[in-house]
Amino acid sequence: MRGFSKAIITGNLTRDPELRTTTSGTNVCSFSVAVNRTFKGADGENKEDVSYIDCVAWGKLGEVISNYAKKGSSVLVSGRLSQRSFEGKDGVKRSRTEVVAEDFNFIGSNPASRDGGSYSSASAPAEDAPVDIPTDIPEGEVDLSEIPF
Repeated sequence: MRGFSKAIITGNLTRDPELRTTTSGTNVCSFSVAVNRTFKGADGENKEDVSYIDCVAWGKLGEVISNYAKKGSSVLVSGRLSQRSFEGKDGVKRSRTEVVAEDFNFIGSNPASRDGGSYSSASAPAEDAPVDIPTDIPEGEVDLSEIPF
């Protein structure tokens, strides 16, 4: 059986994205997203919890994030989980789990785009690119038995 890894997170950037270039010339952007959640505690009171998720974006997607996203930006990131091990400067072995971004969306108003902004590692962002909106969508109810999955 083949494994599957997909993570979708939404939150605010905790710091400005950091763009670096590898020795082979590939751009890589590191950033962290604060994800808030609210839940009821054992006492019945609402509690808040924050998780800080490390993310990395490669290539053109990393460049776009570095150019337009700033600390505090509200974002939606989707990608795969990746875990790596390394030895710290102090000689202690460490591991890190992070989201390798495949898609990146600005949420709400952002100077990066008039429409909120959506960028994918599969394609470079296009300013004012035409969008094909299907016009042959039938009106009325959808027959769920016709959906192939």
